[in-house]
Amino acid sequence: MKVTIDPNSGFCFGVNQAIQTAESELEAGNAIYCLGEMVHNKVQMDQLKAKGLIVINHTDLPSLIGRKVMVRAHGEPPETFQLIKDLGITLIDATCPIVTNLQQKISESYTSGQASGAQVVIYGKSGHAEVAGLNGNAGNDAIVVTKESDFEKIDFSKPTRLFSQTTMDGEGYARIGEAIRKRMLEVGNSDLNINKSVCRQVSGRAPMLRVFAAEHDVILFVGGSNSANGAYLFSVCKDKNEKSFFISTKEDIDLNWFENITSVGITGATSTPGWLIEQVSDFIKGL
Repeated sequence: MKVTIDPNSGFCFGVNQAIQTAESELEAGNAIYCLGEMVHNKVQMDQLKAKGLIVINHTDLPSLIGRKVMVRAHGEPPETFQLIKDLGITLIDATCPIVTNLQQKISESYTSGQASGAQVVIYGKSGHAEVAGLNGNAGNDAIVVTKESDFEKIDFSKPTRLFSQTTMDGEGYARIGEAIRKRMLEVGNSDLNINKSVCRQVSGRAPMLRVFAAEHDVILFVGGSNSANGAYLFSVCKDKNEKSFFISTKEDIDLNWFENITSVGITGATSTPGWLIEQVSDFIKGL
């Protein structure tokens, strides 16, 4: 039975950089407090916590004066950075550079658009940490949409500046953008600016994953149960290959999946560590 790891799987650049930063601090013996879970993967988080990482929330900040607090790759709104500064907390900013760049673009668009009454619309998951940070850079006035049924929040007669959460799928963003354009044109408004804000490393995964899923008899998708990116990418695999199975660790594997098959493809979310994917591969090869 041939076992192949998807070469495009594993941590995205931003998450990998944040985890390396945290591990360097922990290995140096520093106490690190992370504002929210660094990555949506329980196995990886358990490993970091075992090394000394402490996960906190915003209400914990006033009690951490003089300590080191890390902002994860998802980023934070401006008010969080200001609070950390005012409290005299040492900041470790591990915001993904792509997210930081997007926050700046949204801030500039929001500020320049106030005179014309332009609205900022963000395609993303309401309540997601990255979206909270993006919205904060639009004065917390941005309209967050995930699907067309959310369009009731949009005033299609206003100039519109559309952005996307970096980890949303590019195909979905394109559909949302065209649907908004159509609704605006219906009321005689063509003032729509669609910004390229989906991370290319993430948006490029779907088409490559369809090819990978079709090449193997069985697909094992390794991811965290709370990863939105993982849920989406797994659906891409499942749509192309019925014998796609979502697992968090090798303990979730059912040996019956491998009856009368000759090839297994192993992949994962952008929040799935490469070492965990390798662990699953080694397990399958040892059967």
